[in-house]
Amino acid sequence: MKPVQASFLARPEFKADPYPFYARMRDEAPVFRLSIPLPGQFWLLTRYDDIVAMLKDERLSRDLLPKLPWFPRFARPLLDNMLGREPPDHGRLRKLVSMAFTPRRIDELRGEVERVCEDLLSAAPTDRPFDLVADYALPLPLTIIAKLLGVPPEDRHRFHVLVRGSLPIVVPTGSLLDIPRGLPSAWLLMRYFRGLFAERRLRPRDDLFSALVQAEEAGDRLSADELLGTAVLLVAADYETTVHLIASGALALLQNPDERARFVEEPGLADSAIEELLRYTSPVEITTPRIALEDIAFDSVTIP
Repeated sequence: MKPVQASFLARPEFKADPYPFYARMRDEAPVFRLSIPLPGQFWLLTRYDDIVAMLKDERLSRDLLPKLPWFPRFARPLLDNMLGREPPDHGRLRKLVSMAFTPRRIDELRGEVERVCEDLLSAAPTDRPFDLVADYALPLPLTIIAKLLGVPPEDRHRFHVLVRGSLPIVVPTGSLLDIPRGLPSAWLLMRYFRGLFAERRLRPRDDLFSALVQAEEAGDRLSADELLGTAVLLVAADYETTVHLIASGALALLQNPDERARFVEEPGLADSAIEELLRYTSPVEITTPRIALEDIAFDSVTIP
């Protein structure tokens, strides 16, 4: 297979049914060259064993920022989180962030999620079609993450607009050429987060922003950029996965009426049904990026 333009992977016709192309890649080009209009070379690994080996290989680094000189300086905190750090920084950030996620906070969040779900479903019209994505899947995670972080109710609409406008950068699932489109919203979102962090340092509340600001381990705290990167990571992880799993999961059930009927008759299957939908129709197909620190061979192809 010849290299293809990365924009091909973002086309609606590809996203509608990518699996035949994935199967062809695994058979014909398990180490697949992408053509991207940026400095450097870009490859996709598509076989399970190769990917597992890659994730464990210390010659491949997750620290992308030093290799992205073209990435806007003001937006660099967007990538400054635990997913983009090597040990020991990865463990340090993970430990500090985990201190903010107490069992009590998780239990309280469960009840809040249930209340928001019930409110959104109660507002659904019964006399006309209901848009599951626009009226349920999109507002659900944004409402929850705003509540969790401590975004004031009067700022929720602005927060929703800025998050959605920043998605080409925060969750780059489309073409890399879409990134400039998200820069203005990303800049405004980070400025808003900086303001909230400054306020929480002076007047802490019972929210996640306050907990992140106060989290401390052996005298170490999150830096200003690490706070921003962590906040953006939480927003991206919550938003993208929830919206896509609700939408694609509902579609899968509609396309498999026997399984849908069984689920309706046996609501106790909920936990296993969700696990199966996560496997069957993955809510996120974003890559796990790594930088090759030296030449590495996969399937007789050398990645420089």
